[in-house]
Amino acid sequence: MRHLFTALALSTAIVAPAYASPVEDYTELREEIWQWRLDNSPGLATSIGDRRGDGKLGDWSLETHFRVIDEAKAYLAQIDAIDRDALPQDLAVDLGIIRSGLADAVAASEHDHDAYVLFTNRGGWFSFVAALPYRSPFFTKADYESYVGRLEAYPKVNADGISRSREAVARGLTQACEPMQGFEDRIAGQIDEDYTKTAFWRPFAGERPSSISEADWEALKARAATAIEDGLVPAYEAFLTFYADEYAPACRTGAPGVSGTPGGADYYEYLVGSYTTTDMTADEIHRLGLSEVARIRAEMEQVAAEAGFDTREAFIEHLRTDPQYYMTDADDYVDYVGALAKEIDGWMPKLFGKLPRQPYTVLPIPAANAPGNTTAYYERGSLETGQPGIYRINTTELDQRPLWELPALGVHEAVPGHHHQIALQQELDIHPLRANGTFFTAFVEGWGLYSERLGIEMGLYDTPAKQMGRLSYEMWRATRLVVDTGLHSKGWSKQQAVDYMLDNTALTAANVDAEVNRYITRPGQALAYKIGELKIRELRQRASEALGERFDLRAFHDAVLENGAVPLDVLDSHIDRWIAAQQTG
Repeated sequence: MRHLFTALALSTAIVAPAYASPVEDYTELREEIWQWRLDNSPGLATSIGDRRGDGKLGDWSLETHFRVIDEAKAYLAQIDAIDRDALPQDLAVDLGIIRSGLADAVAASEHDHDAYVLFTNRGGWFSFVAALPYRSPFFTKADYESYVGRLEAYPKVNADGISRSREAVARGLTQACEPMQGFEDRIAGQIDEDYTKTAFWRPFAGERPSSISEADWEALKARAATAIEDGLVPAYEAFLTFYADEYAPACRTGAPGVSGTPGGADYYEYLVGSYTTTDMTADEIHRLGLSEVARIRAEMEQVAAEAGFDTREAFIEHLRTDPQYYMTDADDYVDYVGALAKEIDGWMPKLFGKLPRQPYTVLPIPAANAPGNTTAYYERGSLETGQPGIYRINTTELDQRPLWELPALGVHEAVPGHHHQIALQQELDIHPLRANGTFFTAFVEGWGLYSERLGIEMGLYDTPAKQMGRLSYEMWRATRLVVDTGLHSKGWSKQQAVDYMLDNTALTAANVDAEVNRYITRPGQALAYKIGELKIRELRQRASEALGERFDLRAFHDAVLENGAVPLDVLDSHIDRWIAAQQTG
């Protein structure tokens, strides 16, 4: 779901509370919802150092899915029974944010896609477990026992995922064929007859931790070997068989948009509102995208002229094909990205008054997940479990990953983009349900795209190639508005989408293909970036004009981020209050 919830498993009935005042009603209910999430979200519990989820993966059964929705409805009803006007402003805002997440879960459940469409071309339940060797804490015996327990729990999760996906086939809710090409290879990449060669054995491949006795270490290794060899690998094989024999033959041909599925048009309308946290229609977003594409295209023409090229297209062709812009060695590429990240780090105190304690690192996307994946992504860390944030970069097809795009990529995925915003949210003095459990895509991705623009103030785009890289990335997000709505509300083919992006961006063909596949299999998500970025830019302009010489950019940035991720209307109201407070001193 887009805002608050991940896959949860519920086991207790909710009893409506009866407290002494609206403040007590709300604060007690908020804590109850938080404990509910921790009880039933093992990964979330682990990420904050809470051990109640040890050895668990959550329940992926359809029965539990519907029980989750019933519980969400019950909590939503309890929130709506509270007199919001009787709450102080901070709690009223807090209630609205948490209510938004619950309401989104309920709204999503009105569409069959929410219950049965469980994977995209990039991943699903099977990719979550594949990340465990890289994202789990490994310090104590309990950490290793939890990891092995999760390996042992995977066959049940896999069986439930297949069962629900089989129902997706029956209901005509499969993914389109084109973006799923090569998907079998990603599944097969987790399978090996020698369990010690799988990624799942990675935590046991090194030396025994000093905190674990030799006897316990050998026992853990034996359990892990059995879990991988007799449970996990056969489960992946079962999913591969299901996909090849049942799902792939039923994938959709023709127009690939979700509107081609039963109820798909209504579902897309829901997704547009959910991902953007606005009431904009698909047509309005499409028109906005066309306008932004025209504006950015004119800026690209100017940069191309400054670089000495007659046309934008000639400069882009040069950038796509000249070997000087590409590396051939994966290790060198990682080192280059890491060095650039440290350069950007030096700018952070100049742009923000408050910085998170949690560090981040730069690492490749794991080999099994890299082919066909996007250029980079961010994985959140945890101070409680000793995990840094990770800026993951794709080291496959380096001839398609130009150096001129890396400044914009780095400020988006690491700092001041995702790592700064998400790590800071985890450390804010707000309720942990907000600090760890809310994710509004328009805010998070809008901030990431806004951060790319901050690279101008950092002086990162100091060559025409790098300037074109930033503009191409902004154009990339603008074309998303056109392409996503084109695919899912206007009947576009994949080729139409690819051609549109190739014509307007400087992205390489491999990147464009991967991106369009992503938009097809995850409708609506791509809309959030530009919508959120434009709102933050609008608010900065509003604040600057209102405050004049008193405008403090560092203070503005801190104000934007000080509530964590929020819906865009909440952000708008918050900045208006901040402006008023600055005006009165």
